[in-house]
Amino acid sequence: VHSHADLTLAPSTATIAELVENGIERVDHWGRGVDARTYHPRRRGTKAVRALRRWVLRDAGPDAVVVGYVGRLAPEKEVERLRHLTADPRVRLLVVGDGPARRHLENLLKPMGALFTGKLTGPELADAYATLDVFVHTGAHETFGQTLQEAMATGLPVVAPAAGGPLDVVAEGESGYLFAPGDDAALARTVSVLAGDPAMRARMGEAGRRS
Repeated sequence: VHSHADLTLAPSTATIAELVENGIERVDHWGRGVDARTYHPRRRGTKAVRALRRWVLRDAGPDAVVVGYVGRLAPEKEVERLRHLTADPRVRLLVVGDGPARRHLENLLKPMGALFTGKLTGPELADAYATLDVFVHTGAHETFGQTLQEAMATGLPVVAPAAGGPLDVVAEGESGYLFAPGDDAALARTVSVLAGDPAMRARMGEAGRRS
């Protein structure tokens, strides 16, 4: 199929490398944009977002932070890795999305205090992003990472595996952190650092928004 095409477009350098490695010729990069008006830090001050934060942070201490995942709930997304974040008593988990692994993830994470919204779209999805303090992506098989861009447009620091699409999207130490795929201790450690440093979260969120 690809040999008949004048050009094959791929969303990230990692995907380009994989295609070339598999013998696909004439491959070029086509990145993606994000709706930077809908996904915007100003949503954090809206009535809807304040209400959602109150729901997530009920019975939480004054230094609690909302850490969230947005995306399809499927085995390859490795969302179960979020359980390692709950060792930090400041972390409150919010999981946005639906998919075949939802029931398993609810059974695993709800006893740890995680809240699930189900699938959201449009303004409701943008409100969910704005409710977060830190965005975490867990899967190491992303060809791009659209949710990372949506989180960054919202002014959030992002944490993701150092593999695939996130390598292009996340500026390590500037707009977020990349951890070695499968290193749950590094994931938890990175989120704990961000949970305890509001100034760093603000600085990284601003850098992500600019990018």
